[in-house]
Amino acid sequence: MQRSVFGRPAIWWMFVPYALMSVLHVGALAVGSDLAPPTKLWLMPLLAIPVLVSARLKPTLAIVLLLAALLFSWLGDGAGALFPSAPELPLMLGFFGLAHIAYIVLFLRVLRRQRMPWWALVYAAWWVAMIVFLGPHTGNLLIAVGAYGLVLGATAALATRCHPLVMYGGIFFLVSDTILAFRLFVPDAMPDWTSPAVMATYTLGQGLIVAGALATLREGKIQR
Repeated sequence: MQRSVFGRPAIWWMFVPYALMSVLHVGALAVGSDLAPPTKLWLMPLLAIPVLVSARLKPTLAIVLLLAALLFSWLGDGAGALFPSAPELPLMLGFFGLAHIAYIVLFLRVLRRQRMPWWALVYAAWWVAMIVFLGPHTGNLLIAVGAYGLVLGATAALATRCHPLVMYGGIFFLVSDTILAFRLFVPDAMPDWTSPAVMATYTLGQGLIVAGALATLREGKIQR
């Protein structure tokens, strides 16, 4: 029976549908295809498959938090389509904020394996820089954007204490939201290719976080 970092039996192949859908979605964005919106809504449900297959792993709290993060991410992805009468951007920030809080609790309570490295301070510098550069363009969303930036930066910083896959996932998630923030608030400065770049880094980040979390649980290297 095949083995991998995910333990035995290997579950790497359960990420394949998510990976294929991610490539399809990013490709659809790149060419302006009508497939982009519906494929986006399939991303998080497909990423939940390996988590559900791993549902018997302990502690159960980790699985619940992973599923909660994916659910809120899915709601954030589909905020405009699922809640057409509500303001999309504040709703999206709210749902993704909740997803990041679920990840933060997961990294603090379960997945931590080492102390936070000194270089994680770069995420504090990132937050200050984002407020300085984007603050004047955010209007009445400044507080919401600042709060979201805090939880996003905290997610990436705390990921440095976890499995390397989780750490890199946090970095890609941060890169994705950074590009998205500039596309939302200073769109004239962003070329068209940054639209698929947002989703390419987002799908990679989410996939790495989930893969690293499940690898940690299967290795049993968790804080009790």
